[in-house]
Amino acid sequence: MTSTAPEPVYNNVQLEDPSIVPIPKRVLIVGAGPAGLVSLRNLLERGEFDTVQIAERRADIGGVWNLEPDDTAPSTKPRWPSAAYKGLIGNVLPEFLSFSGRPFPPPPNAEEGQPFPTLTETFAYLKSFAEPYLESGLIRLNTEVALVEERAWGQGWRVVLRDWSNEGNGQEIEEIWDAVIVAVHWHDNPEWPDTPGLDQLRGLGLAKHAKEWRGPQGNENKACLVVANANSSNDIAAQLAVVAQTPVYQSIRRPAWPGFPSLPDTRIKMVSSVLKYTVHLVDEAQPGENDAQKTPKITAHLKDGSIIEDLDKVYVGTGYYPFPDFVKVVYRPQLHSDPGYAYTSTSPDASPPPPASSEGRDHRHVPVVTPQTRPRRIPHLHRLSIYAPNPSLAFVGSVMTYTPFLTADIVSTYVALVFNRRLPIPSSTWERLAYERNRLETIRLRLVGMEDPTSFITYSVMAVDEGPYGRELRDDVVKVIPELDGSLPVWNEETTNARENMFKAKIEALKWAKDRGGGGNLESTVNV
Repeated sequence: MTSTAPEPVYNNVQLEDPSIVPIPKRVLIVGAGPAGLVSLRNLLERGEFDTVQIAERRADIGGVWNLEPDDTAPSTKPRWPSAAYKGLIGNVLPEFLSFSGRPFPPPPNAEEGQPFPTLTETFAYLKSFAEPYLESGLIRLNTEVALVEERAWGQGWRVVLRDWSNEGNGQEIEEIWDAVIVAVHWHDNPEWPDTPGLDQLRGLGLAKHAKEWRGPQGNENKACLVVANANSSNDIAAQLAVVAQTPVYQSIRRPAWPGFPSLPDTRIKMVSSVLKYTVHLVDEAQPGENDAQKTPKITAHLKDGSIIEDLDKVYVGTGYYPFPDFVKVVYRPQLHSDPGYAYTSTSPDASPPPPASSEGRDHRHVPVVTPQTRPRRIPHLHRLSIYAPNPSLAFVGSVMTYTPFLTADIVSTYVALVFNRRLPIPSSTWERLAYERNRLETIRLRLVGMEDPTSFITYSVMAVDEGPYGRELRDDVVKVIPELDGSLPVWNEETTNARENMFKAKIEALKWAKDRGGGGNLESTVNV
C-alpha cells in the first residue's frame, strides 16, 4: 500500500479520509476465540480480501471456552489460562450462541430440564466451526501477537509475532498487514475493587480474582467471603458452600439483577459491601502438627458498620476490562495529549481542537488505550468497532453484551464491509468520533444524581443499548447484502422477550440440577 496523504494528516482530526488510500487486501485477526472465529468466517465469505488469517497465541482455538488442563511442569513457554473452570454450565441458550448459518446443536439434557450448553459443548461447537480454517492453515496456533504498530498513513500495520510452537521457542517474526482486527480484549485484565487493604491481601495470596477460580478444592472448612453477585461470584459462592465453613459470606452492593440467576442457599449469607480489609495473625495448629503456627486472618469492615472476623480467603468476581495496549498508534496531539485521551467536551456541538503545528511533529507511537483512560474503554472507536483515526484497524468484542456471539457476528460483518468500502463511514476523524462523544455524553447524563451506580451504566457494557446497536448495524449490512436478511441475528421485541425468559429458564435448570444432587452451576459429572 502506498501513502498518498500529506504529512499534516496526523495533526488535524478533520482530515484522515480513508477513501484516499488503497482498500486493504490482507487482513490479520488477533485471537481465535468466538469473536475472532466469526470474524474470519465473515471476512472470507462476506468481504473481498486476498488474504485473511488469525493469529492465536494458545495451542488451540476457543478463547475463554478452551479450558486447558492445569500444567505445573516447568516450561519456557508462557501460558494464558482460560478464566473458565471445569464443569461450567453457561447462562446463555443455544439460539443466542449460534453464529449466522450455523445453529448450535441442542444440549443432550435439553428436553429433560437442562437446556444450557456446558463449557465442553460450547468448545465443541467452536471447534467444529473452526475445523475447515484450521485444516486450510488460516488459523496460526501458538502465534502470539506481541505488537501491532501503525505505519505511515495508508501503509498498513507492522505486526510482531512470537512463534511458541515446539520449533519456534518464542522466535519473533515481523509482518506487514494492510488491516488488523483485534478480537481479544477482556479476560487478560481482571477488574479489582479499590477497597483499602485489598492489595495487601493479594500480596499475601489471601485474595483471588474469579479469573483464577478452578473449583473449591483447598477451601475445606475455610472461612470465605465472595465479593459481588454476578454469574461468577454466584457460582463461586455456591461451590464454596459445599466444602467451606458456613456461612459463606457474599458481599453485595444491591440485590442481584435477574440476569444473574442463582438459587437461595441457607449456607450463603448476603452482607453489605466492604469498606476495608485488615490482616492479623492468630495461633492455629495445622493438621498433623502439634505446634501452633502464626496464620494470617482477614477482618472485613462492612458499609453497614458490621465486621466479619477471622476470614481465610476472599474471592473477587468484579469482572474484567478491555485493555489491548499491545496496539500502538501514531501520536496525534489533538487526541493523545491528555494522559487518558479525554475530550475537552463531549457535547454534541463540540468543536474539534485546533490543528496542531506540523513543524517538529512528534513521530512517536502511543498505546491505543492507557491505564488512565476513563471510563474504561478502548477509546476513539467509531460505532464501537472501527478505529476512527485510521479505519484499517478494528475491534470486535470491545464491549460487553448479553449475547456476545451474536454481537461479534454482526460487528465483524459490518467491519468487513467498511474495510471493503461497501459501507460508507464519515470522511473525517472528528466526524467518526461523534459516536464515541455521543455515547460518553449519554452515559454521563444517566449517571447524574447516582451515588452508587450499577455497573450496567458504563461505557463498555451495552445493557439497554444492545438492541438498538445490533439493529442499526444489521440494517446497514442488509442494505448492502440483502440476502443476509434471513440468516443474520435479529434484535427485536421477540428476541428481547426470549432473552429475558432465558433467565427464568436458568433458575428452573438450577432447580433441576439440585434435585438430582448437582449444584454450583456444574455438570453432573463434576464433583465439588
